[in-house]
Amino acid sequence: MEYAVRGAIVTRAGELEAQLKKDPASLPFDKIVMCNIGNPQSVGQKPITFYRQVLALTDYPQLMDAPEAGKLFPSDVISTAKHILGNMKGGTGAYSESKGVAALRQMVADGIEARDGGHKCDIEDLWLTDGASVACHHIMKTLIRDGNDAVMVPIPQYPLYSASLALYGGTLVPYYLDEDKEWGLDVADLKVQLDKARAAGKEVRALCVINPGNPTGNALNVDNQKEIVQFCKDEGVLLIADEVYQENVYAEGRSFTSFKKVVRDMGLDIPLVSMQSTSKGFYGECGRRGGYMEVCGLDPDVKAELYKLASVGLCPNLSGQVLMGLVMSPPKPGDPSYELYAAERDAILSSLKRRALKLVSGLNALEGVTCNEAQGAMYAFPKVSLPEKFVAEATASGKMAPDALYCMKLLEATGIVVVPGSGFGQVEGTWHFRTTFLPSEEDIGGVVEKLAKFHAEFMDTYR
Repeated sequence: MEYAVRGAIVTRAGELEAQLKKDPASLPFDKIVMCNIGNPQSVGQKPITFYRQVLALTDYPQLMDAPEAGKLFPSDVISTAKHILGNMKGGTGAYSESKGVAALRQMVADGIEARDGGHKCDIEDLWLTDGASVACHHIMKTLIRDGNDAVMVPIPQYPLYSASLALYGGTLVPYYLDEDKEWGLDVADLKVQLDKARAAGKEVRALCVINPGNPTGNALNVDNQKEIVQFCKDEGVLLIADEVYQENVYAEGRSFTSFKKVVRDMGLDIPLVSMQSTSKGFYGECGRRGGYMEVCGLDPDVKAELYKLASVGLCPNLSGQVLMGLVMSPPKPGDPSYELYAAERDAILSSLKRRALKLVSGLNALEGVTCNEAQGAMYAFPKVSLPEKFVAEATASGKMAPDALYCMKLLEATGIVVVPGSGFGQVEGTWHFRTTFLPSEEDIGGVVEKLAKFHAEFMDTYR
């Protein structure tokens, strides 16, 4: 099992960071810039005030009894905290139901219904989880019996999927996103890959779609989503919709539509698992480990197995549950907290859009580098034409893939941490790396400048 986002390059970054603390003048840079993972608050993003205020009161209810409470906390913060605590047994320090607190699942369901134009969400179809990654593990545990069971996964992919399939002994069936068509998903290619896997004796049980995309940053349009839904219906495979970046869409003319809404608008009821997280969006509360999965169209016996899996872990953490409820049911216009909430949300999203444009523009200015627009999510995934001499040297050494060695050299020269494309999968003979645009606008400017200098020197060395 491998997970490149926290692999050898990140380990080396930790060593260099420790070296900088001991001797700041010992390296050609003064700090490590973590562009390897979608971890917004680690690079300076401020938490959303409303969420933290409610979390504070649910963790320490005595604050509501203080004389200053009305001055410190808006009335809707206090009423929300009271509602949550009034529907929990023992507060945030006690176990909850295995699927999560019913009142918090209802808050999530209300948010899903509002997002999806009124399509009903039953709280019994909702599991609150310790992040979307745990939801993925629950599904893979339930799906995979042995190596003959397979899941279709996009390439490039987020390595959670290859790792979990390796862990549970299943088979990954790749389907390739088309880089020349803005990382588009071709349903005809899905059919080719499916038939090939079945001919090899594999039982393809699910199709995973990441929308908006990680690491590619693409955002699917509704017509493409309808094709995917029809494919799953025709072929009898479960659709796993990884939608943790649903708030992160930046490209003009693009917007997020959930697969649940597409399925319902088509009048269908195919088996569908959709996942959301508190870690991404504009909130970036990665450390809270909050998430949910909504399961639709599953046999009751399958849902019983999922409940059993959740029960083994007793329950998801309570702070993550509370936060997931707040993310899906935020302040509404007219609420005392709404103006600040909306201002914080809009400032973060507009800044992310500016950073995405600056980074992609900088990447496309480099010799031999091409990068599609970051339509959504938090990443750019540029293609790098590595010199043949360098590729031959890296291959001969056998220690690292050429793109991994490029990323290691970038780290040791600049302090910038990115992830090689080989950790996500890529078309054979091509080289990529993934970088976030989460660091501050000032830091992103520095990343672009340092990367340009490094890349020019690198190319000159290996001509």
